[in-house]
Amino acid sequence: MTLGKTLLIAGVSLALAACASTFKSDVARFHNLPQTGGESFTIVPKDPAKVGSLEFEQYAGMIRAHLTDLGYHAVADNPDIMVNVDYYVSDGDEKIQSRPGYGYGGYGYANPFYGFGHYGHFGHSGYFGSGAFGYPYYSSGGSYYSYTVYAKRLEMNMVRAGGEVIFEGRADSTGRDNHLPEVMPLLIQALFTGFPGENGVTEQVRIKLADGDGY
Repeated sequence: MTLGKTLLIAGVSLALAACASTFKSDVARFHNLPQTGGESFTIVPKDPAKVGSLEFEQYAGMIRAHLTDLGYHAVADNPDIMVNVDYYVSDGDEKIQSRPGYGYGGYGYANPFYGFGHYGHFGHSGYFGSGAFGYPYYSSGGSYYSYTVYAKRLEMNMVRAGGEVIFEGRADSTGRDNHLPEVMPLLIQALFTGFPGENGVTEQVRIKLADGDGY
């Protein structure tokens, strides 16, 4: 194995280890909250289809705990604030990555450091580029691989009884599985990190995971 390949494999391994140990979420928040706490609230789903859902109630319980820690108090009826919550996971978006191979071919003296163009099929690829005299060359030995990425989102709005919206927030993450129950506690934690957050700003929140966890 060449030194270059050894360094490449080491770099990929370190990158995967970092991804597995940290959960990242893009969090955007908009609010009109001079202070937090001191008011009553009730959590309801934005989507009527989630009314009575056990899954929704589990997530609502986590959000309720965070709001209670901030000084709000939960009530069943006549709340000062209605907390509207929704969440979803996408159907998945297929991504294709290529591992280029290098070689000489075509006409003239091909130079693999000139422009690349994609060619090939899953499991094998080649690249066309221009050689020293502008002629195309074909570089084989690379490969394509594909994977699916799922987007997950948590949304939460806080609306006073008179209709005034005082908080809008969302937390987004992407990953290679569509397991929402495992990710939702992290999305909720990300949304409440530094709550209510800087108004009108999207920030990336990083949460340290236990060894072996990764999303």
